[in-house]
Amino acid sequence: MSAELRIQELGLELPPSVPPGGIYKPLVITGNVGYLSGHGPYLGDDKYITGRVGENLTLAEGQKAARQVGLALLRTMKDQLGDLNRVSRIVKSLALVNSTDDFCEQPQVINGFSELMRDVFGEDRGIGARSAIATNALPGNIAVEIELIIELNE
Repeated sequence: MSAELRIQELGLELPPSVPPGGIYKPLVITGNVGYLSGHGPYLGDDKYITGRVGENLTLAEGQKAARQVGLALLRTMKDQLGDLNRVSRIVKSLALVNSTDDFCEQPQVINGFSELMRDVFGEDRGIGARSAIATNALPGNIAVEIELIIELNE
């Protein structure tokens, strides 16, 4: 299955390229493994989805933010790799959810990201290992941050 074709079929629009938020590389490749730096729910025009899930964002809004992070990660992969079909599979994601102390549904929030990756890359290639962790704050008060490890085609 072609990831590029699936994006078109699903009618997805990738956000503009994510501006750097510090001194780092958005993607580092060693061998056939790529490590993507943490991304937030970038909308374009220096705007992000912000807020804390359980305070001023609902579970559904958190899921939407996680999906938006996935779109931003897809944009970076396309920018850095030239073609999303170079991605062999999603290996591991680490997700941080900006949430209140009593909010305990971080895995359900991150399903917004995981469902997008499954829809774009397919069940076998798009679903990897995953951690979903609560945090009391993220840079710029973004709602979700996700970093990603991918395997690349030779």
